[in-house]
Amino acid sequence: MSRVKRGVTTHARHAKIRKAAKGYSGRRKNVVRVAKQAVDKALQYQTRDRKTRKRNFRSLWIQRINAGVRAVDPEMTYSRFIAGLTKSGIEVDRKVLSDLAIHEPEAFGAVVAKAKAALA
Repeated sequence: MSRVKRGVTTHARHAKIRKAAKGYSGRRKNVVRVAKQAVDKALQYQTRDRKTRKRNFRSLWIQRINAGVRAVDPEMTYSRFIAGLTKSGIEVDRKVLSDLAIHEPEAFGAVVAKAKAALA
């Protein structure tokens, strides 16, 4: 009976790990046992940070909206602005409001005026 060689699958798995660890430094890129740990940890960070990215962007949009609102009306705050938007029935998300505040200040000023009128 002929001998069964089983290196193909293992070599393929190791190559996959090495490819994922490309760019790492030291033993993390070429020693399979260490590279596997590094790649696993990197994938954990990747999964976690996909959630964190959403949080960070929302925070950034809120800061930009707040700055834009205060530039138009120094006495109005972000929270009062959002309350005014809700009362006036304007349903625009924070990403679009942030973009308006940066690129279209006149249009954003009109939205702020509508929100202020709804509060009064």
